[in-house]
Amino acid sequence: MQEEHPFAPFIRILGKGKNGSRSFTIDEAYEAMTMVLEDKVTAEQLGAFLMLLRVKEETPEEVAGFVRAIRNYLKQDKTPHADLDWSSYAGKRRHSPWYVLSALLLADNDIRVCMHGAEGHTPGRMYTSEVLKPLGIEVSDTLDHAKDQIAKNNFCYMPLQTISERLKDILELRPYLGLRSPLHTVGRMINPLHAPYSIQAIFHPGYQVVHQEAANIMNEEEIAVFKGEAGEVERNPDTKCVVSYAVAGKTWDEEWEPMFTRRHVKESSLDEERLVPFWRGEQEDEYATAAITGTTAIALRLMNKAETPEQALEMAQDMWTNRDKTRH
Repeated sequence: MQEEHPFAPFIRILGKGKNGSRSFTIDEAYEAMTMVLEDKVTAEQLGAFLMLLRVKEETPEEVAGFVRAIRNYLKQDKTPHADLDWSSYAGKRRHSPWYVLSALLLADNDIRVCMHGAEGHTPGRMYTSEVLKPLGIEVSDTLDHAKDQIAKNNFCYMPLQTISERLKDILELRPYLGLRSPLHTVGRMINPLHAPYSIQAIFHPGYQVVHQEAANIMNEEEIAVFKGEAGEVERNPDTKCVVSYAVAGKTWDEEWEPMFTRRHVKESSLDEERLVPFWRGEQEDEYATAAITGTTAIALRLMNKAETPEQALEMAQDMWTNRDKTRH
């Protein structure tokens, strides 16, 4: 009789039926993810693991354990090489990725922004790296290059494969499994340059609390998470925005009022070249301006640069008005 595989107990915990199954503890999540990252599981086990978690939906404790395992696996340098960690894992399909200009606006105001994300996993979406080239920004293919870009420009972008090829391979199982996996949640929280602040977005509202409470459990950085346009870290200025914070062992929510009384229509098509003339002031778009300043304001509020949403928005609007239009 064949001996049971060491990973089998983790599958059993998740899949033992509606009465016998349960969620992982933090330690179990850590151990299971460590085995996955070290490729000590079969392909069948990995698929079962990811989909059982997907059906059940991951808990804050599981996410915290998974993130800790990933950070340990990556042997992250604990030196804060960035001020703000910015995840970009969804892609845009209705509006241009205006959040990129929000990040660059912060960088122009001496805030070091590390952006990282996944690309190409969903057809018909525009991803971060597609708009960076026209802006003259290099995509970092090594961690050292990312740190160098931060030092030179206060901004870097790392695709997931730069952080970990293993994580990229797992994320790209989506076309085979037909569903997103917990890596879409966990990837947003990697924080590869160990920034003290992290801004995240979700698409499915239930995951907002998962991010918030997982960050509170880890208590390693201060975070803000909200429902972003298409799931990216970009405020939709047409709707009310609830921002959830986790800071120093405390969690709370803050409501940001809509910036318009009417909704705007989506763009007829997305063009990776559009951000450059918009930054330079050669084009005008009230929705885009509001998305940029509104997103920037949430980051400023998280980083304690403003005491209220209104003050943060006013500060962001001043930054946009006074930006160096020749830089990009």
